[in-house]
Parts: sequence; structure tokens; C-alpha cells
Amino acid sequence: MPWHARLHLDYRQESDRTVARFRHDGPLRILQSLYPEGDAICHNVLVHPPGGLVGGDTLDIDIEGADGSHGLITTPGASRFYRSEGELAMQRTRIRLARGARLEWLPLEAICYSGCQAENRLTIEVEPGAEMIGWDVTALGLPNANQPFERGSYLQHIEVPGVWLERGRIDAADQRLLQSPLGFGGHRCIASLFFVSGSPATRARREVLLGHARRLLEEHELFDSAGATSPHAEVVVLRVLAPMVEPAMQLLRDVWQAWRAEVWQLPAATPRIWST
Repeated sequence: MPWHARLHLDYRQESDRTVARFRHDGPLRILQSLYPEGDAICHNVLVHPPGGLVGGDTLDIDIEGADGSHGLITTPGASRFYRSEGELAMQRTRIRLARGARLEWLPLEAICYSGCQAENRLTIEVEPGAEMIGWDVTALGLPNANQPFERGSYLQHIEVPGVWLERGRIDAADQRLLQSPLGFGGHRCIASLFFVSGSPATRARREVLLGHARRLLEEHELFDSAGATSPHAEVVVLRVLAPMVEPAMQLLRDVWQAWRAEVWQLPAATPRIWST
């Protein structure tokens, strides 16, 4: 029987402390709020106990940030889209930030198993004065476990309405896309890190963020298959192709930490769940 799960997560500032309140329906929830950086930043871990989605499953995640709040969200492990007999597995995430809110959206990778029929949609709405840093990481199959992505289809959709849209369908049968040097060039991990501002950033500010990303790229093994751009005055993006998840995720973490230090004057902070 398909799972239909919903989570609404609401960040508010109460007496100089960011507080997270949530409502859920089905197997989707957050763990206890943590404050490793002090009361201003609330860290949460989003959990989906079934561990993955099969055909017919739907996850709806709705995140709101009020003025003055700062939330950081991650997951305890990868999300998984398993083989389907034809029905679609869907994850929809909507982030809405009010003026003065900050959010860090840092889930671990989504793994597309061979035979999956899946969609993963992320919509970000930020008011002027709000900012977020987030990433999206997709792994096609499990090459190291001899489980290649040989069948199936995956649609990835990331959107800041009216500002930025990245949408692409990956079909396992499309070998020109998967193997061509004009496509993925044989890589099986696709990742993006993005800074989104509700107000246009100055060229100087965007160039500083691009400079941090490019400096770290020069020292990284993925130098030849990654790049940083600013497709709009409200968005800066680092895009990465990698043979596997680990080097891509390490690069994203390094740049994320450099960006949060630059735009928010915050030191590096690694969620505890990543080291357990």
C-alpha cells in the first residue's frame, strides 16, 4: 500500500531563540531540536522511517521561516527511490521564507535505484531580506555495489519562481545524456549548491561568493567537472558532476561553510548526525 506523508515545519523567533514547531501526517517527522551554535540557530534532522519511496509513495514537505528565524535541516542518511512497476514516486518540498529569515537546507543524497520512476521537486520562495543556502545531490544507482542505473526515469525540478528554474529528466535509456562528454560524461552523481536571496545581490557580493567556490574548486579533484555561476542577481550556484557521491558532497560542504562565513559571518558548523 502506498505511503502518503506530509510534514509542515515552522520556524519562529521567540525571545531571541529560533523555535521549530511541526505537524505531520504519516511516517515523516523531525527529531528533537538542537542548538550546537546557540539559541539563534535551530538544527533539525528530518526522518522518514520507511527509508525510501516506491511507486505510488508521496512525500510533501512544507517549510516556513518567520522574520528573524534561522533553521538548519539535514537528514540521517540518503533518501531512496526504489524500483517501480509503473507508478510514480514523488517528493515535493516547498520552502517559504519571510523577510529577515535564514535557512540552510542540507539533506543527504537521493539515490535512484534501477527501475525507479521518480520525481523530486524543490520550490523556494524568499521575501526581500530573506536568504538561504541549500543543496541537492542525486546518485544514479550504486556503482560501487554493482547496482548500475540501467532502467527507469528521474525528474529533478528546482525552482525559485520568476527567478530561476532548473528542470531535467534523466532516463536510463538515454545513453547520449549519460555517457557523452556533452552530457554527464559517465558520471553518476549530479549535485548543486545554491545561495538564494530575496533581494538582488550586488555584483561585488556575488563575485565574492563565486570566488570562494572557484578557489576551493582549484584544489579539488573535481575541478574539471564542476563550475560556479550566477544565473540571476538573486542566485549563485555551484554545479558538480562526480563519479560517486563522496567527493561531490565533500566539495559542497567546503563551499557551504565558506559561503555561510562570508554572507552570515558564521563559523563552520557540522550537524552532529553526520558524524554518528
